[in-house]
Amino acid sequence: MSSGHEHTGHEHHGEAGGHHGPRPIPASFATPEIVTAWRTRLLIVAVVATLVSVLFAFTHEGRNHLLRAYLMGFMTCFGFAGGGLVVLMLQHVTGGKWGLLLRRPLEAMSRTMWLVALMFVPIAIFMKHLYQWAAYPNPAAVATALQNHWVTLEQAMTINDKHAMLNPVSVIVQTIIIFGVLLTLVYFINKWSLQCDADPMRGTQASFDRWRTKFENLCGIGIFIYVVLLTVGSIDWIKSLDVTWYSSIYGLQFLVGQGYAVLALGVLTVILLSKFEPLKTLLRMTEQHDLGKLMLAFVMLNIYLCFAEFLIIWSGNIPDEIPWYLHRIYGGWWTICSLDFIAHWLIPFCLLLSRDLKRNKRKMVWLACWMIFARCIDMFWLIEPNFADAAGNLHIHNNIGILAYITVPVAVLAVWGAYYLTELKARPIMNLNDPHLEEMLEPEHAH
Repeated sequence: MSSGHEHTGHEHHGEAGGHHGPRPIPASFATPEIVTAWRTRLLIVAVVATLVSVLFAFTHEGRNHLLRAYLMGFMTCFGFAGGGLVVLMLQHVTGGKWGLLLRRPLEAMSRTMWLVALMFVPIAIFMKHLYQWAAYPNPAAVATALQNHWVTLEQAMTINDKHAMLNPVSVIVQTIIIFGVLLTLVYFINKWSLQCDADPMRGTQASFDRWRTKFENLCGIGIFIYVVLLTVGSIDWIKSLDVTWYSSIYGLQFLVGQGYAVLALGVLTVILLSKFEPLKTLLRMTEQHDLGKLMLAFVMLNIYLCFAEFLIIWSGNIPDEIPWYLHRIYGGWWTICSLDFIAHWLIPFCLLLSRDLKRNKRKMVWLACWMIFARCIDMFWLIEPNFADAAGNLHIHNNIGILAYITVPVAVLAVWGAYYLTELKARPIMNLNDPHLEEMLEPEHAH
């Protein structure tokens, strides 16, 4: 299945013709041992990246870049953990064989939520170095900052207007509520998943219906709750870096971006594990093709939301809104903007249009890695231009500390990835009490 010609229709037909009935069920559904080796490699990467990052603390503005880069790593990890949870809930509501393949990876992503919650602690401690509303937490501090020209009149007025939501105590309380609710959803969904597989009536229609209804009842409202909490979190953690910026679909953009990255990581995990049993037997070209089409759908939705907002704001040309884009176009940022457009949108969209690519494992692995990388570029484009010194920071020879945006997220993501693999190893790679499991053992047919 992993040969270079696996995606051709003739070979696919030949494979189907070689089986006159369902393929035998794998002897074991345990996660392959190779995952342990992957985890070790990620921990080594984390240590090396951390040591290099420490060096940047002794460079010009290096400490500021370390904190900003850490925020980038935190938000990317939250995207995987929270996005894994919401895509998992979406799968339980909609059903389908594609979700059965991704369910264990998605559950493992969601169970990293408590680690991501701990990652917020450094941000809470040093938030005054990131956010103006935290540096000037009351009207008196804002007035002093305005008098000393540390903030503009618009920023001062906006900080005061948004004080009820954007102040250190309020944001910390909101963050605790966000992670508290999400961890509750993670707990029940993962607990029920094990109970579903251990059901004494496993394999019967009554068991299928019972657990499907139970998951649907929780996940339906859970998706709505997640969207609300994500909107609040994205405003608190990212949008408020520019306290004067307004966006009515910021939360939705992050939601789609999370789905974009989560599908890339999920597909990467499944295809790499398909070199070993049981996924070597269970991952058919049909399901891989379906996952590729779902990735394309999220890429297209991501393009639509981001470009539509840009077009509306740019055509409106309102002084309160247009500077957000100007800061990301001028001062050398046009290069990063173009790179974000090409890497985040154009390349995945064009490649995923190909049927043959979606059915080629090796190419899908490279594309999934590229999409994760592109998501990091987009996060950099969202975060760094919010700061007054952003334009000058693009010149590496004057400010080598900007390279912390590479090493720090790599360290944070490597730690998160190692824990994700730990959670993935903790359970069988497939849910056994699902009617789609038998369908995935059926021979494929040319189409």
